[in-house]
Amino acid sequence: MLPDFARKGISNFFSNIGDVIVALNNLLQGKFTNAISDVGRIAVNTTVGLLGLIDVASEMGLEKHDEDFGQTLGYWGLGSGPYLVLPLLGPSSVRDTFGLAGDWKTNPLTYVDPDRDRNALYGLSIISRRSELLEASDILATAALDPYEFVRDGYLQRRRNLVYDGNPPDENGVEIKEKPKPNSSVTPSFPAAANAGYGSTLVSGEAMPTPAELEARERAMSATAAEPPHRSAGEAAREAPKQTRVVRVWLPFSRN
Repeated sequence: MLPDFARKGISNFFSNIGDVIVALNNLLQGKFTNAISDVGRIAVNTTVGLLGLIDVASEMGLEKHDEDFGQTLGYWGLGSGPYLVLPLLGPSSVRDTFGLAGDWKTNPLTYVDPDRDRNALYGLSIISRRSELLEASDILATAALDPYEFVRDGYLQRRRNLVYDGNPPDENGVEIKEKPKPNSSVTPSFPAAANAGYGSTLVSGEAMPTPAELEARERAMSATAAEPPHRSAGEAAREAPKQTRVVRVWLPFSRN
């Protein structure tokens, strides 16, 4: 087994070659800023990074992007189609399978001569890619109840997310908009105010009262409710609490 720094260097080497495909697909999708950044990554890593063995561009702030022809076809509106599992290549779809042809034609490894060297480089890239997925395979074996369904759903969701750059629409293609929150600072006390905004016109033709008018009406209603109901003098006398009077009578008397 190779040491970690050697495996990392080989992975960076093939990642630098893959940036050529990424840059071209960013151009095809009209993402010119990302394409320029990809070209900058290739120039820096190929020269300063010793043919891509060291990822100097990422340390300089040049972001690594992930684009391929399968994503470009999706960007142009082509659906993913049925899910497929390709020999040696793993999970894919009908759209991504056609995209592999474009990736292969634009990959610099395709034009390496002689064929023996080209095949050796392709084999090394597959082995490097497989080593990067060893930890994911261990997690899949221990966490997934149905590995096939888990990989299928994860692959399709990830590809959909990549096509839309992290902002996919819902299943019906409609963007979900957040509903406006009601204004809780003023709570009208009238039924019509619950369905109409301030300054609008009610069904009866009256202008919608302002918050100040609503507050004044609420005060008037509260004061009216606090006042006792009007009663006659007789009712008031009957309901008045009864008072007990003590009458003292002084009688004269004499001592013998």
